[in-house]
Amino acid sequence: MHICIVKDTSLTLDDIATAVREARKELRLTQEQLAALAQVSRPTIARLETGRLAQIGYKPLLRILNATGLDLRLTPLNRGRPTLDELAREEEP
Repeated sequence: MHICIVKDTSLTLDDIATAVREARKELRLTQEQLAALAQVSRPTIARLETGRLAQIGYKPLLRILNATGLDLRLTPLNRGRPTLDELAREEEP
């Protein structure tokens, strides 16, 4: 799984939080287990997942994402043209 952040998008921390919560549940991890894997506190995970975390540093966020199998990437803005991956998926049966 990965989350793509591109220029001129409105991806919010709440969007990331939803993805983290869903991935954690899919992995059948408790907040405590995820916190241990990501080397952050359980309250940090809880506040992130419930939208009560105003901000988070890059390194803790990256550790949380990595622990849940998510990735954060910056990519050039796609101006409506299909990517090679999208074209390849269209050709798949």
